Amino acid sequence: MSSSKPGGKQPFWAAAIQDRRRPSRPAPAEERSPRRPRRSASATPPPGAGAGDAPEGAPSELPASTLYTPARPAPGRPVRRTFRAGVETTRPAGTGEGVPAAVRPPVRPGASGRPGAPVKPADPAVVAQARERRESKRTPASWAARIVARSSAEVPADRELRATLKSIDLLKPDDARWISRAVFSYFRWHEWLDQGRALEKRLDQAMGFADTYSRHPHAVKDEALRMGAVPEWIGTVMDVPIGWLRALQREPRLWLRGRPGTAPRLSLTLGGTPDAIPGVLPDSLEYKGSRDLFRTGAFHRGEFEIQDVASQAVGHCCAPGSSGAPEKWWDVCAGEGGKTLHLSDLLAGKGEVLATDRAKWRLDRLQQRSSRAKSQGIRWSLWDEGRPVPAAGGFDGVLLDAPCSGVGTWGRNPHARWTTTPKDVEELAECQKRLLESACKGVKPGGKLIYAVCTLTRPETTEVVAAFSAKHPEFEPCVIPHPFDPAAAPSAERMFWPQDTGGNGMFVAGWRRKEISASKPQAPTPAVAS
Repeated sequence: MSSSKPGGKQPFWAAAIQDRRRPSRPAPAEERSPRRPRRSASATPPPGAGAGDAPEGAPSELPASTLYTPARPAPGRPVRRTFRAGVETTRPAGTGEGVPAAVRPPVRPGASGRPGAPVKPADPAVVAQARERRESKRTPASWAARIVARSSAEVPADRELRATLKSIDLLKPDDARWISRAVFSYFRWHEWLDQGRALEKRLDQAMGFADTYSRHPHAVKDEALRMGAVPEWIGTVMDVPIGWLRALQREPRLWLRGRPGTAPRLSLTLGGTPDAIPGVLPDSLEYKGSRDLFRTGAFHRGEFEIQDVASQAVGHCCAPGSSGAPEKWWDVCAGEGGKTLHLSDLLAGKGEVLATDRAKWRLDRLQQRSSRAKSQGIRWSLWDEGRPVPAAGGFDGVLLDAPCSGVGTWGRNPHARWTTTPKDVEELAECQKRLLESACKGVKPGGKLIYAVCTLTRPETTEVVAAFSAKHPEFEPCVIPHPFDPAAAPSAERMFWPQDTGGNGMFVAGWRRKEISASKPQAPTPAVAS
């Protein structure tokens, strides 16, 4: 390498060093090397530039060296425009990452058209299109990993799954099924997964556990199920039979409810055996096919509803219309109306059902389902426990399908196993007692009050029933039928376990309001506790 002599011409690298050391004093023209391109005025920071001298909008924590870059690339190297994290950047081809446009210094007038000059901030629409292109390249495994990562106690996995599947354009049905199965398998086998592995690897591991358990369920020992299938605290509020744990680890069965008397014909419409198999309950079908049921003509004609078999059992426990006379029923917490529609079908047009809920969007959904099913005699109204009871003392039957911890749905919704807490159980039990106090006011003498919850914990089932019975002597226990076993002993309380029914866990209890005696006045109803 050549060196400079006293009084001689300096090599090109010496001029570059001088230019870097003295940014405010550019080298004289005779000292510049013709092989080195001249820098833009915006390329050199002002004297003493640091983080505090960054252009407006630049992050203060970035070092000064990242806030300034040469605006002109080397000759023959075109400028590339890229998008990183929603911010447009420029960089010469073949170089490292560019500098975000938001932190580049302003360009002096007239320089915007020069090669390599900073470009304007990206159009948000262009950034959105780039994001859509990236998402279109996602695999089903990456979508499932995204859903799992976004799930939390505030954002349940089933809700995030529905929102994500709805947002994906042109999603294949097979991919949608795989994503759903992967997400639920992850939470079902969560305690068996290697948390040190990447999320997509854990999803593959969970799918492997699910496949193995479906073929060899007894490969997983009872002790392992007791330790990993459910949280430890659940044993303090309910019995934990091993049959229930094994049922939780199986993938849930899909149940349909046809219009009254149409189950055999509906089975043939949906493919017959083995795709659609009639169940134990009247009008129930277990579907094992692969078709998207929401896109079938039978669904749009209102020939069936997707409803778990345990939920169907609640309608049969109510036994509306059993008196033979027209009856008036009140579904207190109707939600989206699955049980409301079933009560209407069982009444067969001989009566009416009032459906109430505190959320308008649920009642809007109920109205859509009722219109599609061509149901008769259904009315709906907003109501919560703070409002007066509609038609007090005027209903032949009142169904309170109360909000609960949902422990009975842990097989279908395994994410809830790890977000539900003992405090939830305690608070919901108090809410259920308050709702019963309001609902009972709507029952007329001789009428029925049915209490149902999709949970199996003692505080929300037997303890709620005992507290209500002790407080309301004007209600006596009412024997309710056992839909799955007509020969079962008479009882006013029914507990449906998933391992026995093939559906969710469910508890149902019933009372009948005593008739008013002509010789003895009826005892006044105790005041509702504040």
